[in-house]
Amino acid sequence: MKTASVTDMETHFSDYLKATRRGPVIVTRKGKPVAVLLATGDEEDVERLLMAHSPALEAILEAARRRFRAGKGIPHETFWREVEEESTRAGKKPTTTRKNGLPQR
Repeated sequence: MKTASVTDMETHFSDYLKATRRGPVIVTRKGKPVAVLLATGDEEDVERLLMAHSPALEAILEAARRRFRAGKGIPHETFWREVEEESTRAGKKPTTTRKNGLPQR
């Protein structure tokens, strides 16, 4: 893993972008890490990264966990059936499901 100061990063940004092909680059200010520069493979990588650091999504998931623990969840099969029905109503092509009820992508 490579490390670079903010000053060095400003001067040689293109080089550090290339370095991300081999792994993350830790950006430091006064010797302390302040950011990480990562390579992405595609837009889905970016979306997953943003979702992983989304306070709004985390709040939604925590609220869902609380409802589930309180016995207010819905069965797995019901959830996927409703997802498929909503997709059909929205005019999207239905997803083929696996035996475990999860959609195939």
